[in-house]
Amino acid sequence: MRPPPESLMARLLDAPMAPGRLAWIGLRPARRAAMRAVDQAMLAPGQGLEGDRWKGAVTGGRQVTLIAAGHLAAIGGFLGRAAVPPEALRRNLVIEGVNLLALKGRRFRIGAALLEFSGECHPCSRMEEVLGPGGYNAVRGHGGITARVTEGGAIRLGDPLTRVD
Repeated sequence: MRPPPESLMARLLDAPMAPGRLAWIGLRPARRAAMRAVDQAMLAPGQGLEGDRWKGAVTGGRQVTLIAAGHLAAIGGFLGRAAVPPEALRRNLVIEGVNLLALKGRRFRIGAALLEFSGECHPCSRMEEVLGPGGYNAVRGHGGITARVTEGGAIRLGDPLTRVD
């Protein structure tokens, strides 16, 4: 729920934000299959990423998952190691230079595609298996966001992420 438009909080939430940058794209072709890093991909409206196991399989908002690059470092730090690789978290897109929660309730563009924030991406029980003891708690609050694809199109590494006002 958004605050009344005349409130200070509404003005802060509507304040400009610097664009982010698409730093990594990952596709998982099948359940428990390894993530496959690619330089470009196609987003299909209402379905997700072409070549990803979840494309079209999920109803609702979890068509694409995004995580901030800084959160990969934070999760690694909570576990006493270097940054966690994105494929360990099974997120589709890694974004640099933007706090993804600033997109809450918003639409945003990456490359030719238009997406809409649909929720926060919480960890699953597999994080203990993948990251070891404490993995689940390390990811809590740092798992990124989910999005719906409202307009499909091509995305490429280096594409800006811009909020659509």
